[in-house]
Amino acid sequence: MKIAFIGTYPPRQCGIGTFTNNLVKAIVANTDSKKVSKHAMVIAVNEDGQEYDYPDEVKFTIRQNLQQDYINAAKFINYSDAKVCILQHEFGIFGGDDGVFILPLLHRLEVPLIVTFHTVLRDPSYTQRSVVEEIGKKASRIVVMSKRAVDFLADIYNIPREKIVLIEHGVPEFNKISSKQAKQKHGLTERKVLLTFGLLSRNKGIETAINALPPVVEKHPDLLYIVLGATHPNVLKHAGEEYRDYLRRLVKNLNLEQNVYFNNEFVTEAKLFEYLNASDIYLTPYLSEAQITSGTLSYAIGAGCAVVSTPYWHAQELLDNGRGRLFGFKNSDELATILNQLLDDEKQLVKLRENAVNYGKKIRWPKIGKQYLYLAEYVYDNWDKEQNNEKQPIDIRMLPAYNLEHIKRLTDDTGIVQHAKYGIPNLKEGYCMDDNSRALLMTLMAYRQNKDKEALRLMPIYLSYIHYMQRENGNFRNFLSFSRQFLDDYGSEDSFGRTIWALGYLLRFPPNDAFRQIGREIFSRSVQHFDRIESIRGAANTIVGISYYLKEVQNDEGMVKKMNRLVEIITSNYEKNRTDDWQWFENEMTYDNAIIPLALFSAFEITGNEKTVEIARESTQFLESKTMTKDYFRPIGNKGWLKKGGEIPEYDQQSIDTMAMILLYNQMFQVTKKRDYIEKMFKCYLWFLGENSLRLPLFDHETQGCCDGLEANGVNRNQGAESTLAYWISHLTILSAQEKEHIYMEKAHSTF
Repeated sequence: MKIAFIGTYPPRQCGIGTFTNNLVKAIVANTDSKKVSKHAMVIAVNEDGQEYDYPDEVKFTIRQNLQQDYINAAKFINYSDAKVCILQHEFGIFGGDDGVFILPLLHRLEVPLIVTFHTVLRDPSYTQRSVVEEIGKKASRIVVMSKRAVDFLADIYNIPREKIVLIEHGVPEFNKISSKQAKQKHGLTERKVLLTFGLLSRNKGIETAINALPPVVEKHPDLLYIVLGATHPNVLKHAGEEYRDYLRRLVKNLNLEQNVYFNNEFVTEAKLFEYLNASDIYLTPYLSEAQITSGTLSYAIGAGCAVVSTPYWHAQELLDNGRGRLFGFKNSDELATILNQLLDDEKQLVKLRENAVNYGKKIRWPKIGKQYLYLAEYVYDNWDKEQNNEKQPIDIRMLPAYNLEHIKRLTDDTGIVQHAKYGIPNLKEGYCMDDNSRALLMTLMAYRQNKDKEALRLMPIYLSYIHYMQRENGNFRNFLSFSRQFLDDYGSEDSFGRTIWALGYLLRFPPNDAFRQIGREIFSRSVQHFDRIESIRGAANTIVGISYYLKEVQNDEGMVKKMNRLVEIITSNYEKNRTDDWQWFENEMTYDNAIIPLALFSAFEITGNEKTVEIARESTQFLESKTMTKDYFRPIGNKGWLKKGGEIPEYDQQSIDTMAMILLYNQMFQVTKKRDYIEKMFKCYLWFLGENSLRLPLFDHETQGCCDGLEANGVNRNQGAESTLAYWISHLTILSAQEKEHIYMEKAHSTF
């Protein structure tokens, strides 16, 4: 069985690369042929601008920050003869915010996936948690190297425990040489040797060890502390040798030049084990407990070293049962005491080494490789390749619980605030008619569906804002400052149309007579402006509002005429811009695109005009050809929009475009009763939950808000009114559609 491995790889100097290389060799060592090319192919990740002379097993390379490379890598794996993919995951080695570029690759894989997490954070950022949760959904199995990591994944990231496998960090087989021989080889005879190795960075805490040395050197003047390892490439790129220079100054100030040696090189494993055998005590003085895996610590145990360490998570587990000694973070005095105790008592050192050697035999790479090979065979044999053709079009279990907490957070006694910084209202930006109209629509939908009292309480605030912003002539302002100062004389035709939409819905589904009366008054005063609308989206939004009105107030021929004039604006633009390869209303596709065919389907429901519905169908099919061709919905990116004959921009994807598609498909189901529109609606809805270009959720389960957009490197974490209202309108539409589809199917079955 051939396995595809994704990770960094030698000769790139990276701990993950060393791990990947060792894992490949260990798995192949457990096969019959022992031929790497027969059983393994590697997809290596490069830093930007770097190229390496890779060995033959590297069949494909990914440039870290080039997203298309990740997509191409998925295709390469799918078309290869690989049966399983094993990913080495570390946030920093992949492109995008916290490595989000890896998600589109994983979601395109057509083979079962095993992921090894080298970092599991207890306090992740929003994006970090989202990345891990999405990987958890895609992976058949997840491998971690400590018990605490299992608990973190289950308790913090909600990954089922049955998906998580504990396989410890492997250590190579090596030729054991005596401490005396190793010391002679490296000129360390007659020295007591302390050793720390690994890529150098500030979190290693080397200064804690150096500060501990004076009282130890006083008793053991032959002591030599070797700091072995090159500076971490990322540190070198951004800070140069600042940390190493700081350590050298510290050594000089403490008069330890004869007792501390810096070896600034990325050593081979063979040389590393020579140094480990030469050491009397191995140190990991890391500064924080938040390290779930340490390859360097595993190597030290595997080499049978006497280890002294701070109590970071992996050290607590690996050094348990007498396999090492622990001291407090940044506690140089405690470290000095422990070092003197051990150097004064050879029996203690021997006991620590014996315990380490016995445990190290269990984690040799051939044994670890066998565990990975068995796991790969298991997931391949049990991977469910068949799709359930009987599944319901909407999986209601995937929807987050209904919760207006963030809507309430954004709302004060004036209205709903436009913008937010992350999940906190940004009062500097004030209010707008667009969002308060959407908020009115959303609360009306919520009250209609579940008689939510909180929605009923919020409703008058938004309706009052609309009333306040209506001018004497019936038109509306849009923007209001936080200090309640008008910021414009008249709003856009878009904002006018959205207001009419909300008012029309209010007249169709009023919660009580008081709302009906004030809604009718505001609506009636605005009607005179319907004949002045000229823009396509202004017309479209207004048509939807009028259609709700006409379902409540039937036989209003004057209103039908007004609606038909607005329909004519849309259809005439369609006929003007339509060509054989461009079935759209303008010469570019911009924002809120699905609102336009939605308006035509809404008008058709009132008038039954076949020309209207034919244009609606044809333009919807064209819109689908640009946004629904993937296994997920991909709205037209607002970063450039789609010009006739141009390329589809991937980003910035906006929530209102997704909401518009959901509302369009909902209306199409109302008109046609075709079940596939429900399925398409749910596919669009899943964009909010992570079925999108980056495979990152925009809905925030902590705040109950929705992020403002999907950008090239991740999500825009601000959670303003527009995006959050777009989410909750979509959520409520899905719930309503699921109920209607269920009723429709029951009626259909009852006819047989």
